[in-house]
Amino acid sequence: MWDRFAASDPGLLRLTAGVRTVSAIALTLVVLALLGTGVNHMVAGAMTAMTATFAVKDKLVRDQAVTLALGLPVSLVAMSLGALLTSQVVAGDLFFIALIFGAVYCRRFGERGTALGLIGFQIYFLSLFVGASTAALPELCLALAVGFGCSAVVRFGVVPETPQRVLARLRDAFRTRLAQLVSVQIELLDAGPEQLEKVLDDMRRRTARLHETALMIQGRLEEGTSDADKAALLQRRVADAEIATERLGMLLLNARSVESADTLTLHLPHAPVPLTGDWRPAEDDATIALRRDLKALHLLVSRPAARDGGTAVAHIRNRLLGYRDEEKLPSAPSGIQDAFRGIGEAARSVLGLRLALDGPQDESDDSPATTRSREEFDAEDIALASSETPGDEERAGLRRPTTRAAFQVSVGSVLAMVGGEFLSSQRWYWAVLTCWVVFLNTASTGEILVKGYRRLLGTLLGAVAGVALAGLVGDHTWVSFALVLVFIFAMFFTAPLSYAVMSFFVTAMLGLLYTLLNSYSFDVLVLRIEETAIGAACGVIAAVLVLPVRTDRRTDELLGTVLERLGDVASAAVEQLSGGPASDLLGKARSLDTALDELRDSTNPLTYPITPLRGRRQTVRYLVALLETCAYHARSLAATAELVPHSKTVAADPRLHRAGQRIAHNIEVLGAHVEDEGAKGEVESGATIASTLRDDGSGTQPSGTVTFRVLRHLQRLDEGVVGLARPLDVPVADRAESKAVRG
Repeated sequence: MWDRFAASDPGLLRLTAGVRTVSAIALTLVVLALLGTGVNHMVAGAMTAMTATFAVKDKLVRDQAVTLALGLPVSLVAMSLGALLTSQVVAGDLFFIALIFGAVYCRRFGERGTALGLIGFQIYFLSLFVGASTAALPELCLALAVGFGCSAVVRFGVVPETPQRVLARLRDAFRTRLAQLVSVQIELLDAGPEQLEKVLDDMRRRTARLHETALMIQGRLEEGTSDADKAALLQRRVADAEIATERLGMLLLNARSVESADTLTLHLPHAPVPLTGDWRPAEDDATIALRRDLKALHLLVSRPAARDGGTAVAHIRNRLLGYRDEEKLPSAPSGIQDAFRGIGEAARSVLGLRLALDGPQDESDDSPATTRSREEFDAEDIALASSETPGDEERAGLRRPTTRAAFQVSVGSVLAMVGGEFLSSQRWYWAVLTCWVVFLNTASTGEILVKGYRRLLGTLLGAVAGVALAGLVGDHTWVSFALVLVFIFAMFFTAPLSYAVMSFFVTAMLGLLYTLLNSYSFDVLVLRIEETAIGAACGVIAAVLVLPVRTDRRTDELLGTVLERLGDVASAAVEQLSGGPASDLLGKARSLDTALDELRDSTNPLTYPITPLRGRRQTVRYLVALLETCAYHARSLAATAELVPHSKTVAADPRLHRAGQRIAHNIEVLGAHVEDEGAKGEVESGATIASTLRDDGSGTQPSGTVTFRVLRHLQRLDEGVVGLARPLDVPVADRAESKAVRG
């Protein structure tokens, strides 16, 4: 059960954030209660502790301490100015706008600049919320100091967190999610027609979760490992395990089909079952052995290396790694044999991951196949050299995202102030807060529109809950504080999952805070909804009118990046498969995954359920599905190409060079059309990759060549790239016809 929970919250990042924030608030409330402060100041201290806890996101502990120390004077200045300017309406509004601009602009200075800007904004907002005055300023400053102090105690003492500890938990989550994916692949082997679609949906979902965890590990490697070489090695082993297990699922899908499965749109959620033949679970000897070895692989994956006592696990590992040798494969149809090969490669990736994580292990029970795998890993480790990743081009002036966002938020906040004042001269700041929030972590007009809608929906539902809870709690102060803590935990735990749900808990919590401040009424909560609507609308207006970044323009930029990196991975992999020089293929593949994730996030406004452009939504989903499929096959090519320089059983094939030329040409044509719709060039289609490589007319490839292993991936990548031409409106020419025209 704990493994399941750890897999649902990789690295326990959401649990840690919730527990740390609630603990800091609870400790602050206890200290302030012992000091005999009033409820208003307890609320101020609690909200300060919350801000100081969630705003500081530096990865290294020493950086967190510095940012937290700098945050206290920033908060004291913000609270003091809020109290001093409370009676100066014009000056206060002008300062608030300047503060908003500076807080957003400071994001360009990294995590520390983002945190200090957020602290300054939130504390000034807090001064408006609690009605700060110069007379109460000493006690408010004391509450702020207590809040920061308690946040530091919890962060560094009660709930300590280090990059190494986070990375270790992420690795455990990766292992668990890997085991869950193998488990659903076992179900895939036995699923009948009525269960098949559900099993495939589960496999898609668990594959996506495994990929998510792999990317999270990549983001924590630099701080969580002792040196760059070890980080690069671990990244490579994680990518190996992810690719090998994902490929195993595809091979099983083909193995259980009478004909080859059409997996071009398999990554698309709710896609039709990708089979062209009948689904016939079999009970022959080969299938029984396949089911047995899948269960053995599940045991090997799910069992930590520390529990590998005895010879049983070594015996299982040796048997599975033996399937990397052709003579060890059982007599069965080619699809079943491919599945056994997939099990062998998956077992190899698990061995490599354990060596990278836990160091050398007992080799006394190794079989020749296991010894050969270890030698391959040793050769790879020696050949591995750290390389710096080139940084993104730095944009200057108004093209820099932080500068553009600062102007947008400032203009939106001015509009929100004016609109909020028309609704209420006392609580106009809620409109400004909403305008500020909808710009956080958004990069296009569409994203801002969707985020504003989600916040309004969550606020509406939360207001209803706040009315009910405020009526039930009444004057029970500590019951209210306890419920506030519960809602704050829920707010942080659900924030990465659903912005609307998080907004629900925020608004419900505010209803209780208003009760504590003796300012609760039904009209106040209705006003909260109205101010939220005004703030969201002003944010959208500012995003549309001030230095706008249209969603389609941003998606086109990201699509061009994805195609460029897809071409880099495919070309480099084919070059190495052909016998060319070795390169960091898995690093290139991970860069492709990162770009694809950014593209997927940017298309969310276009695929949102309420979008009126239904046809466009289907086109975008189809395009992303094809890109995900192409990325999968490119990753598989890269993983196989990594084996060639060090393998003793798989030889390079120079013929693959010409097979990759068509793929590279087509990707280049697609990228040119994305960048410039008037670009010339056509995507070439025609004979299959297999037919262009056959030597004897049989179409089969010798098992000792790498072509035998990568032919399906090359074919699928070629088909996927050609398939991208239709949604991108790029002309397609048959290869034979184009040659005739040129002739």
